[in-house]
Amino acid sequence: MANPIFNAMGGNGNNLPSMLQQLKSNPVQFLMQRKFNIPANVANDPNAIIQHLVSSGQISQDQINRAYQTAQRFGR
Repeated sequence: MANPIFNAMGGNGNNLPSMLQQLKSNPVQFLMQRKFNIPANVANDPNAIIQHLVSSGQISQDQINRAYQTAQRFGR
């Protein structure tokens, strides 16, 4: 089953390296381009961004868990 966060970001296997580079270079812009709402007061704190996305219902804790599991499979 595909990861819903990956799907929400428009992911497919062909552009994963490009998406990862974009995410690393400017995570807030990357997320906002994909219609996630990130307030300015958390923009510089990755943990606060994740907490905001979960608490605001934009993503679920299960989606976060699956994203972490996927990242671990890729050695990140």
